[in-house]
Amino acid sequence: MSNVFKKLCRIAGEAVVKYQLISDGDRILVGVSGGKDSLVLMHVLEHLHSAAPVDFTFEAVTFDPGFPEFAVARTAEYCKTHNWKHHIVPLDIASVIAEKSFERSPCVLCSRLRRGKLYGEAKKLNCNKLALGQHLDDIVSSLFISLCRGQGVTTMAPLAVPDNPEHPTVIRPLALVPEQLIIEYAATLALPEAGVCRYKKQLESGDRVYFKQVINDLAGHIPDLRSNIAHSLTRVEIDHLLIPPGNQGAEK
Repeated sequence: MSNVFKKLCRIAGEAVVKYQLISDGDRILVGVSGGKDSLVLMHVLEHLHSAAPVDFTFEAVTFDPGFPEFAVARTAEYCKTHNWKHHIVPLDIASVIAEKSFERSPCVLCSRLRRGKLYGEAKKLNCNKLALGQHLDDIVSSLFISLCRGQGVTTMAPLAVPDNPEHPTVIRPLALVPEQLIIEYAATLALPEAGVCRYKKQLESGDRVYFKQVINDLAGHIPDLRSNIAHSLTRVEIDHLLIPPGNQGAEK
């Protein structure tokens, strides 16, 4: 096992313990897009499954948006090579986007439909947890987006318990892992060529790409920026925010 993978698994393991992400008997469905983050997550869960004193099972699911350039077959073959159970959930996204007239903001609709399909597959497979591959950089970016768009001091939680009991609990085992560490480990793997989203131009002009660059620029001036922000998110001081007395926790 390489030092990079050891470090990656150690940080992920710390997140699992700190946020109580995995328990005995969990059946985990892993959302695998075919990109580096979700495939590295599969390798991490495989290691934790063999090394951690917790009995759980995991399998992968890929949402197929229905256009060839997404290359779902390459992801399926990679999972087969590693003896991972893998499921494909299809939906003709292009037709739905055209029908709903969402061509100018397809990512919003696609995200909702994808999550719904993953929830449905989790229920079908009797999985109580849905693991997603978002990492520390994603969580920091989401915080910046929320702050700058007036959506509140919020981001993607490592553990998200659903309001609807029919839905699985969402877990993010890579929540404390910086993206650079994932990139370094992914470079040692023979990962399949990532599929291309048909709406790549909209993605590249969106908030997430913009704020990722902002964070990279800030990190050039502030050492340990991402870990500092992660630490700050554990020390939210309500009395020092712009919340009127008596309304703490009530503002949306």
